[in-house]
Amino acid sequence: MTIYALSSGPGLAGIAVIRVSGLHTKKVISKLTKKEPPKPRMATKCKFNKIRDNQLIDEGILIWFPGPNSYTGEDMAEFHLHGSKSVIDAMHTSISEIDGCRLAEPGEFTKIAFQNGKINLLKAESISDLISSETEIQREQAIKIMSGKSSDKFNSLRERLLKILSNVEAKIDFPEDDLPKDILKYIHKEIKNIREEIEKILNDEKVGERIREGFKIAIVGPTNAGKSSLLNYLSKRDVAIVSEIAGTTRDVIEVHLNLDGYPVIISDTAGIRDSKDEIEKKGINLSLKKAENADLNLIVTEPKSIDFIDFFSRNLSKKSILVVNKIDLGIDYVSSELKKYNPINISIKDNINLDKLVNQIKKNLKNKFINSEDIYITRQRHRASLEQCLDSLKNFEKKKSLDDFDKAAEDLRLATRYLGMIVGKVDVEEILGSIFSDFCIGK
Repeated sequence: MTIYALSSGPGLAGIAVIRVSGLHTKKVISKLTKKEPPKPRMATKCKFNKIRDNQLIDEGILIWFPGPNSYTGEDMAEFHLHGSKSVIDAMHTSISEIDGCRLAEPGEFTKIAFQNGKINLLKAESISDLISSETEIQREQAIKIMSGKSSDKFNSLRERLLKILSNVEAKIDFPEDDLPKDILKYIHKEIKNIREEIEKILNDEKVGERIREGFKIAIVGPTNAGKSSLLNYLSKRDVAIVSEIAGTTRDVIEVHLNLDGYPVIISDTAGIRDSKDEIEKKGINLSLKKAENADLNLIVTEPKSIDFIDFFSRNLSKKSILVVNKIDLGIDYVSSELKKYNPINISIKDNINLDKLVNQIKKNLKNKFINSEDIYITRQRHRASLEQCLDSLKNFEKKKSLDDFDKAAEDLRLATRYLGMIVGKVDVEEILGSIFSDFCIGK
């Protein structure tokens, strides 16, 4: 089957790129241009015509990539045309009339590239991350993964495990032969070293995932404290309804921001109070859950609101900042109970100390991302595979007797499989769909 799709962004543009890949790519070129494919990898000016009546669609550039020296590893072509909807629709309609051609699914070009050995799974994911990157730090991380540093690390660990596995299987195949003592010593030492390396990778405070997905900030606190007003201030636009009526916010409102180059997801939550309203109670439960899962909590209250002292004392930690709003009422108006926690006193109404709060948030962000030089994990999929690999290695280390070598070999096989799943060295068909569905169509 030959696939085609718009690879450039949708909407009005100066240039649009339609990509075609598969066995019938030559036929597509011939039908649209009435000519044979041009010289490979050379931009060639061509007229593109409708197949039914030979009517001119547009005049543009054709680039021909014969397989296997193409992005997908198959015969591939790119049609560069003017980016109007009518031109794109006419091209798509004409290609669809050719037998064996269909519209590509999201990420299908990159999926074919992976299946044909042109890229590994980590690089495929990094391409998706690069396309989706909104901040400089996200772009830098995607480029690092694309460079192959993570792939090299996981492949190296896997090769070391395979070497150990070969020694263990040699003992199983030839039980009458004793393994040299130095080999046994090497096996135990190497397994310990690999386990410690994986533990170090896992002990990364999830920096890679924070960069890719966004640093999660939850604004929590009692009703009418100014949480929605603070969200609007940080967002620089009105994204939440602000009202003097208590309990206006009942659901979680999320906003994605670029804060000094750091990706941030800020959540405005329902005010925490005793409520008999079932809908509001659900919103309050969501608030508490968001606070629990957030990387940073902004606990917003009013100067005299001491009803939530117990809540503050339970939830104020390294990942929380206590914010007292409405300081325009006067510093002496702030409860002495609140002052114990050294809050940041602000007034959203009079724009007092908001720069101080923003600087504190930025400081917290920089502290979280300070160890971002050696990033190997950017997705939960990677972390889960490494954790399963680690469990298998720990099970191996529990087997001390040579009689347990057959069971130990299975532990090593599982460990190498889990590492292989990260880069796509083993059968990973069950996860391919979820990975490539995140791509846009045409990539």
